[in-house]
Amino acid sequence: MAHIPYLEELAIIAGLGVVVALLLGRLRLPTITGLLVAGAVAGPHGFGLVLEREPIEVLAEVGVVLLLFTVGLEFSLSRLRRILRLLVIGGTIQVGATIAAVVGVAIALGRAFPEALAFGCVLALSSTAIVLRMLGERRELDAPHGRFIVGVLIFQDLCVVPMVLLVPLLARGGTAAELGGSIGLAMVKTIAVVALVLLAARYVVPRVLGWVDASRSRELFLLAVLTLCIGTAWLTSLAGLSLALGAFLGGVAVADTAFGQRAMGEMLPLRDVFVSLFFVSLGMLLDPSVFLESGGFVLLLFAGFVLAKALFATLAALAMRFPARVAWLAGVGLAQFGEFGFVLLRMAESGGLVEGKDARVVMAAGILSMSVTPLLLRWAPHVTAGERLLAPLARLLSGDGIELHPEVEETVADHAVIVGFGVAGQLLARSLQRSGLPFVALEMNADTVRAARLRGEPVFYGDATSPETLEHAGIERARVVAIMINDPSAVPRVVTAARSCHASAQILVRTHYLAQRPELLDAGADEAVVEEVESGVELLAMTLRRMGVPRNIVDQRVTEAREGTLASERTERVGSPSTWRDNAAALGKLRVDSVVLEVGAVAIGRTLVGLALRQKTGAIAFALERAGVPIQEGLPDLELAEGDILHLAGSEVSLVAATALLVRPRTSADAVPA
Repeated sequence: MAHIPYLEELAIIAGLGVVVALLLGRLRLPTITGLLVAGAVAGPHGFGLVLEREPIEVLAEVGVVLLLFTVGLEFSLSRLRRILRLLVIGGTIQVGATIAAVVGVAIALGRAFPEALAFGCVLALSSTAIVLRMLGERRELDAPHGRFIVGVLIFQDLCVVPMVLLVPLLARGGTAAELGGSIGLAMVKTIAVVALVLLAARYVVPRVLGWVDASRSRELFLLAVLTLCIGTAWLTSLAGLSLALGAFLGGVAVADTAFGQRAMGEMLPLRDVFVSLFFVSLGMLLDPSVFLESGGFVLLLFAGFVLAKALFATLAALAMRFPARVAWLAGVGLAQFGEFGFVLLRMAESGGLVEGKDARVVMAAGILSMSVTPLLLRWAPHVTAGERLLAPLARLLSGDGIELHPEVEETVADHAVIVGFGVAGQLLARSLQRSGLPFVALEMNADTVRAARLRGEPVFYGDATSPETLEHAGIERARVVAIMINDPSAVPRVVTAARSCHASAQILVRTHYLAQRPELLDAGADEAVVEEVESGVELLAMTLRRMGVPRNIVDQRVTEAREGTLASERTERVGSPSTWRDNAAALGKLRVDSVVLEVGAVAIGRTLVGLALRQKTGAIAFALERAGVPIQEGLPDLELAEGDILHLAGSEVSLVAATALLVRPRTSADAVPA
């Protein structure tokens, strides 16, 4: 049988990755760290189990392409417009400040300007693959710090284009005019490619995917999506741009179609496999001998550039008026080496711009920073010392964090404080307005706040984890605090801060996970609405009703589902398309519903006349189904039996009352007439 090249290497990498990841998982260390360690162990600088690094690197490159494509699927054009300001301003500050600082330090250490600038470009980039994967797993992409981090990462990926052109020119000793001309040409290419992709997203991609979808072939759809992903990356590479940028733009093109979610579901398994190989390939670059030869310098460089990158990212977030907590999390999230930093470093080394020893030291410090990033992202939300240190600077740059007018602060009372003014917050605010009830909302998306203020709504910019911000919102006079933010780690802190400010306020919380509910109740919440439970119950009720299940049985199933998860004050009432739906047209605006009589129901053995159904509830019984046979004649005087299904017509209120009357359990006081 023919030997398949590199199959042995792939088998070793896959098996070792599973074993190491499982072992580190027992120690509660992230899977990414396990994959990096597996690469270091198997690589040429470890036990030498895999000497051919090239095939692994090719597959790793595919992993980065797939990752950026799925990221693009989550960021439609409308969503990108919302973070455009973060992308341009935040990214410029972070990248520009990092490059300037690195260049300054390198020149002070006696390095030439071209080499210093190359190091600046290398160290300015952060890890898109690691950070976006961690934010996605933690459901923090839509959190304030998540939006800022994503905007900066996209800007960094755009910066890779001129950097890739700049490093070879620096190695050749190009003039300033040549450098400027090359960078200008790169930017023109970038704008042209982006414009082309946006046009395709609007006019071409939806039609192509529509034709593919009409074939009803899952394999063909997956192949078409892969073609868009890899094809867009390939086309951008032909224009001299990065593969990752092309893949991201391809994802954006698909995201604005009706097939975005389906494409995401098809691509996720492939993405996870290839991205895992990417992390293994990074681990293979690590040379342990560097730690023996220059361990102190590696650690010093690691600490220096991680702290510096965290500082500049934090300052960029503060400059854009984000609160201290958001700036702290953003700084931690961007404080590591980037995948494209390895590409630039290799280019600089091959061009003679950077010495091999220096490149290995930087690479070792970079891999070390990427290894600890998952741990830092996990710990950062629980470390409050950082944001406390940043709080004075945040107040200096952003004011006091809330723009509440004194007259509003003095007069508003018995109001609702809404924390988070996204879709759910706006729905609640509109309902309160229409009911004539006062509210004050806190939001950390500056664009959302500006739009609401233009509409005259009492929405203010502020971090609700701060008791000071909550006090400005008049929480001590509030009746209800409704917390609906997309940052899972911040929710318990908002609850604690709100309870400390107002001991008797009703605190209602929305959370993604049922597992987080006990923590929120312990922190002081009066009730926690769990998204995964509420959506499941809603779909359960809708499905049963559309399957023709009678109303009271649906209510029972909903009750059973809630007993296994959590209770709710809201009663589900979902309209039913029953088998008698055709009769509804003749009843005008009346609704049609059905009720089954189970063992012990008070209605069994009695007639509709005896129950006075119409007089007591206003509902009309127009048919009965017994053993699958419909009965309409003589219905008022027919004695009802167990298993009968009554079909009713009436208003929603009358149908609810009729159901309660018919299915109420019989007691000793309910004698059946002879």
